[in-house]
Amino acid sequence: MTTLLIADDHPLFRAALRQAARESVDGCHVIEAADLHGVLDALAGDPDIDLVLLDLHMPGSQGLSGLATLRGQFPSVAVLVVSAHDEARTVRRVLDHGASGFIPKSASPTEIAEAIRSVLDCGRWLPPALAQAVAALPADPADVDLASRLARLTEQQYRVLALLGEGLLNKQIADRLTIQERTVKAHVTAIFEKLGVRNRTQAGVLLRSLDLADSARV
Repeated sequence: MTTLLIADDHPLFRAALRQAARESVDGCHVIEAADLHGVLDALAGDPDIDLVLLDLHMPGSQGLSGLATLRGQFPSVAVLVVSAHDEARTVRRVLDHGASGFIPKSASPTEIAEAIRSVLDCGRWLPPALAQAVAALPADPADVDLASRLARLTEQQYRVLALLGEGLLNKQIADRLTIQERTVKAHVTAIFEKLGVRNRTQAGVLLRSLDLADSARV
């Protein structure tokens, strides 16, 4: 049985995606999550999930951070990004960070179903109106390199990195994650080594580069 995970914080849009999924794949099992934590829990608890339909903006995920986390922690699971940010550069960045396709939130149920079937068949899907523009944009070496480095982090290390990006101190991170401060220090050391940075400032700069505001860069 095909299992899909729909990750979106808007119940009505989850319902629309659920309907399209069931129309595109006979007898598919659909799981839903409204935030990134729920997505990670679902993936950790069900190794048979075949495809994630991922909203870029929901609690715990902003910009490309949620996608980067999923690709790093669950690289074998296909991800179809669903977003209202349908600029060609944004879609190019989504692909560079490992997504198998992109569905604009303006897509019709028929297009959503087509995208799901294409990706489940190990293909890639982009809306026809965007495909040519995206193909004309070269992959950004900085995004490809960053995706590779982030993929080395464990789930807990990524959580620590996100809190570093918020400016929290080690003790504050320990309290937030309910772990010991020395454990946070060990995670921070490992994060710096895996990302190739020397301090919190450099780590924060890397994390902020996942923001979609950077999509305007050439």
